[in-house]
Amino acid sequence: MQRFYLIVGHVGRLELLVPQGAKLVQLRIKDAPEPELRRQIARARDFCAVHDAQLVVNDHWEIALDLNCNFVHLGQEDMAEADFAALRRAGVRYGLSTHDEAELERALSQDPAYVALGPVYPTLLKQMKWAPQGLDRVSRWKALAGATPLVAIGGLTPDRLPGVFAAGADSAAVVTDIQQAEDPEARCRQWAKACA
Repeated sequence: MQRFYLIVGHVGRLELLVPQGAKLVQLRIKDAPEPELRRQIARARDFCAVHDAQLVVNDHWEIALDLNCNFVHLGQEDMAEADFAALRRAGVRYGLSTHDEAELERALSQDPAYVALGPVYPTLLKQMKWAPQGLDRVSRWKALAGATPLVAIGGLTPDRLPGVFAAGADSAAVVTDIQQAEDPEARCRQWAKACA
């Protein structure tokens, strides 16, 4: 699994940053009408194919199936509605969010391509009902997840990467540190180099 996992909220941002070294990128679009979702996901799929990057579609697994995308990410709420059998039949891999041990156990029972744990550190991205998990929890999650790759997310920066990887994370997901950087392209290159 790629160690650098970029998360963006618009296909235009994906097109700007994937060429800077991101080979694993999640398109996480919130609150857009379905035609716009389809347009952005299809464009992202094609762009990633040209740039040899793996697109992960957040939440919208039915659209991902319709558009022949091969990777989705689902939160706990989305897992309740997802048709895992249909995803498996189509060869679509999926990553699943987890925040506590019950969620981790539930996620692992679905044989995911990865499980995500967050927020590792305080995050500015969104209001979280979970306190920062910390590196000890990353180590515990990796022990429980075993061979299933573990993605750390939440408050990560290039300076924090050595500790996150040493704690057992296989991949580090980033949103805010790149999106709010003065020069997102340069920051993306820094991340790609730090995770190489």
